[in-house]
Amino acid sequence: MRRHRLILALLVLVTGHTLAIPQAAQAAGGPVLQATFTAVNNGWARVQRWNDPDPNFTTEQFPPDGRGDQSGDRLTYFGGTARPSSGQFLLYSAPGWNTNPKAVPVLLVLGATQNADQAWANPNLNGPGGCGNAPCPTTGLMQALAGAGYKVFAVNFAHSFGDNYQQAQVIADATEVIRGELGVGKVDLLAWSKGVLAARMYVSGVKPPWGRAYQNDVRKLVLLGGPNKGMDTPYRHGIQNMGTVWSECGGSLNFPIAASTLFCFGAYYTHPELTYSGTGVNDTYPGARQALYRWDHVYALDTTWADWYTVYYGGWGAYSFSPGIDTAINQGSLITTMRAAPTPASVGVYLLCGGYPTLPTSTENTGPSDGVVFVASCTDTGGLTTVADSRTLWFDNHVMLGWEINAVNQIKSWLA
Repeated sequence: MRRHRLILALLVLVTGHTLAIPQAAQAAGGPVLQATFTAVNNGWARVQRWNDPDPNFTTEQFPPDGRGDQSGDRLTYFGGTARPSSGQFLLYSAPGWNTNPKAVPVLLVLGATQNADQAWANPNLNGPGGCGNAPCPTTGLMQALAGAGYKVFAVNFAHSFGDNYQQAQVIADATEVIRGELGVGKVDLLAWSKGVLAARMYVSGVKPPWGRAYQNDVRKLVLLGGPNKGMDTPYRHGIQNMGTVWSECGGSLNFPIAASTLFCFGAYYTHPELTYSGTGVNDTYPGARQALYRWDHVYALDTTWADWYTVYYGGWGAYSFSPGIDTAINQGSLITTMRAAPTPASVGVYLLCGGYPTLPTSTENTGPSDGVVFVASCTDTGGLTTVADSRTLWFDNHVMLGWEINAVNQIKSWLA
């Protein structure tokens, strides 16, 4: 068992951004502070880069064309490394992180495709529509909670679609850092979308053999748009929207699709690295695969799109080849494992779900949904021991849950 205390580290100096401040000597075995940035954007007070030196953390596979690489401010904060080891993480601190009056700090855990800046501080960072709506606000949940007196932090992972076992251990590290710095016993953990899996896994003790057990350091667990009983949305609409990912079709989105071969502009192209079921060097979206679960027995598939049957169940259609959802699930879905591991009774769980099914690029028309996750999945309580409250905001889609005013007010009332 590792001793989970901070290590003495010299901060890496980055001209104009990094403040080199030696930390107090600590025992080996926990996260190491590598850099602190104080000249940061989007309203944050600082950003720190931490590294867990445990050799079991890996540098995961990234899409080879660079679409999943760290970029912008995050590239700077990761020391210029576009594809960091998954043992590295960024810890963002909001204004008042050490002075605001609320006793229990809040750690925000983002979902896939996002970064901590866009998710929590500037939903307009990627322009109109990037927040699931138009126009997008330029401030977010971070400012709302900090303004209400909370000590707010956010974690940014090395890999947007990374393995949830490793990301759950990063949450453990980030929680340890916050508790040590503020001298508190517990934090409130608020997770969104894919981040719900890693947050639940940490609190429920779902870990790799080398991982640390839950440290009894979470007071409340607030879950936004969580695939609590998994999702199969990318498989249930045939080849719809696949062209937004496939480069030969003009796409560039950093998101996996079901098919490994697709027909575009007169030719078939194969990209196993852009699928849920990629393996080996093509395993670039492991965390997305871990969220898969079949819902075809509850909601019928969309039969209006080409290859609707083969995309879901596997095989060749007119325009694509798909290994099928069962292949991906059998390669490592964690939904059944996660739901079989109960959260501690001492942790109050709160579920916030959306019910508006339309996103800027698609509408989920096969069942009540926030556009990504079925309402029945988000509100599912399997494995959640103490559910203190559950609310569905029928006018919020999946991406609006992190910033829309009714969602923000609900979150604030739960944390209070």
